[in-house]
Amino acid sequence: MGKKFDFCGWATRANVKCADGRTILKDAFADQDGMKVPLVWNHQHDGVENVLGHALLQARPEGMYAYCEFNDSDNARAAKEAVRHGDVGSLSIWANRLKESANGVAHGVIREVSLVLAGANPEARIESFMEHSGMSDEIEAMIYTTGYTGLSLSHADPEDEDDKKAKKAKKAKKATQYEDDTEDDIDEEDDLDGDTDESETQDEEKKKMSNKSLSHAEEEEQKNGKEKTIKEIVDSMTEEQKNAMYALVGAAVDSAGEDEDEDEEEEEMKHNLFDNEMGGVIAHSIDVRDLLSDGERYGTVKKAWLAHCEETGEDELMHDGERYGIMTNPNVPGSLGVEALFPDAKNIYTTPEFVKRDNGWVDSVINGVSRSPFSRFKTTFADITEDEARARGYIKGDFKKDEVISLLQREITPQTIFKKQRFDRDDLNDITDFEVLAWVKAEMRMMLDEEIARAILVGDGRLTSSREHIKEEHVKSIYHEDDFYANKVRVDVRNGATEDEIAKATIRAIIKARKDYKGSGNPAFYTTAEVLTNMLLLEDSTGRVIYDTEEKLRTALRVSKIVEVEVMEGLTRTTTVGGASVNLPLIGIVVNLMDYRVGADKGGAVSMFEDFDIDYNQQKLLIETRISGMLIKPHSAMVFELGKGLVAEG
Repeated sequence: MGKKFDFCGWATRANVKCADGRTILKDAFADQDGMKVPLVWNHQHDGVENVLGHALLQARPEGMYAYCEFNDSDNARAAKEAVRHGDVGSLSIWANRLKESANGVAHGVIREVSLVLAGANPEARIESFMEHSGMSDEIEAMIYTTGYTGLSLSHADPEDEDDKKAKKAKKAKKATQYEDDTEDDIDEEDDLDGDTDESETQDEEKKKMSNKSLSHAEEEEQKNGKEKTIKEIVDSMTEEQKNAMYALVGAAVDSAGEDEDEDEEEEEMKHNLFDNEMGGVIAHSIDVRDLLSDGERYGTVKKAWLAHCEETGEDELMHDGERYGIMTNPNVPGSLGVEALFPDAKNIYTTPEFVKRDNGWVDSVINGVSRSPFSRFKTTFADITEDEARARGYIKGDFKKDEVISLLQREITPQTIFKKQRFDRDDLNDITDFEVLAWVKAEMRMMLDEEIARAILVGDGRLTSSREHIKEEHVKSIYHEDDFYANKVRVDVRNGATEDEIAKATIRAIIKARKDYKGSGNPAFYTTAEVLTNMLLLEDSTGRVIYDTEEKLRTALRVSKIVEVEVMEGLTRTTTVGGASVNLPLIGIVVNLMDYRVGADKGGAVSMFEDFDIDYNQQKLLIETRISGMLIKPHSAMVFELGKGLVAEG
């Protein structure tokens, strides 16, 4: 870029699955290459002060890139510092006139680029759902590219480290050391670092005045030939001198909890005696003159202060004999300790992150099946594999037998699958950090898709007696299909077989069973992470890994892809072998999902409903679909199961 800019980064990424199931296609905003749009803060449009600058758009194959320049407003300077410091690292766009194709969002118009507070998520997603206005056919959305930390300042001007060190070195360290060894002497020694700011100059002047006052008192004492009491010395001071002296005594009181025989530590003076604030509460007041007078009786001001604490009960607020910092006073209602000053915890995610199963396989299933515009459908097959259907030779004079063809037919009916949620409206109004309804809608769609994909591949898994069970007569799972449609292939190994032996037997069984596959095209292999890992770890006799890449294993198995399915883990089927009941763990399924048909009538596709209950002040959400599904080709799938112990030992 020839022009100066403050930072750059991805405004949106192409071909990324959004939270509501949509995908921003490549070149969706390509015609805006080189256009300049406003740069705003967090999509706020309620004031011109939220416009931070502008963004120059650059269309790239991966998406839309933005070169951003801040203006000279106060808000822009604050935002620039936040980007430079790494506190803000994400961009989003606001776009309308979105046009959708079967594959995703194909076109739109970017109206603004926004700096946003986003969590660590490598995907781009549409946070708010797309709405159709009642007066317009335009679709608009905020499209977030979160977790991308690629924002970089082009001409940041960070503070020089040497300047920082110089500023630290310039800070003064003030210390005053006091000794209370006698009733009548208050000697003061101070050491200032020569800093010339106004507050330190005033402190130094006060201390000089205090020293002058004390020297004057000593001269009077010598003239009169007798020692004056502390009270008499104080009474002889001017008001300004007294205030300076009170500040010095306050510093002495701060160290009252230390042992009398120990040297007092140097510390920075932060409060004088009249501050009297002991943490989050105002401490009991005490007259300095009384404290000084008591010093005559107890010997030192320190002892007088400790006696005061014991008398008033304030010693109970001390830690191991010391009272310091900001402390809670149990005698004062509502008092707070230092914890009240701690900052609130910051959420590193914009919205709560879902703790979920790996559902990367769900898209492969949902997008892989074929679809029918009606939910009630049937299949009819004529079996011509039997000998009765074969052509016959003819001998003159013989009777010609008729051909026999067997018809196979089955049909399927739909079932409704749904997720329902509700919230009190008061709770929705109180949550202001993010849009709760949009977040919940994304979760509902994600979990509905996972449940449908699970039902298609391996079945519902819940008890058939459960009211929530997705029934096999409506959505027939490939795992539980009839052998006519899904061949059951048993991988028999001996008891005690190693993982390598099981993996070798599985690979061999998949390759050999391919001759029985009658489905469409090249199928995919759906299996668990454990099975796939054991295959990839196989070594030859020299210790060399046989399949060092997943691509080599895929080629050997003669499948189009290998997909890990977490919900397959631990699944077993009980059957009878040789008159005995055995459990056969599932290894994997080989199928081309184009041979699995999902049907839904008009209105039966996935729909989201939202309603408000005025009687209970609740917002209610419902997402549902009404579908049916089954394999539509004979021998179009193969189910591989482990028959451990079903071969002879050795």
